[in-house]
Amino acid sequence: MRQISSGEGRFYIAGDGEDLAEITYKLDNSKTMIVDHTYVSEQLRGQGAGEELVKAVVEKARNEGLSIIPQCSYAAHQFKKHPEYGDVLNENGSGLS
Repeated sequence: MRQISSGEGRFYIAGDGEDLAEITYKLDNSKTMIVDHTYVSEQLRGQGAGEELVKAVVEKARNEGLSIIPQCSYAAHQFKKHPEYGDVLNENGSGLS
């Protein structure tokens, strides 16, 4: 597993002095995270880096009693793929298509 770091409103994987992958979120209120962007560089694409970042956001939500609205298409796809993330899915994000 790669080293995932966190910063204000994001988790990221860095290497060679640059971000190789990141997921960003904003707090809509004190209890809701809106995941609005996921990026994975060509260097890491296809290696599960995006999934690891979504998992990091889910773990943060669980640890802090937050819910998640997966607004970006990649995060929404991961929530569909992993029904075990349903415990942190915000009801406003449950109508994922």
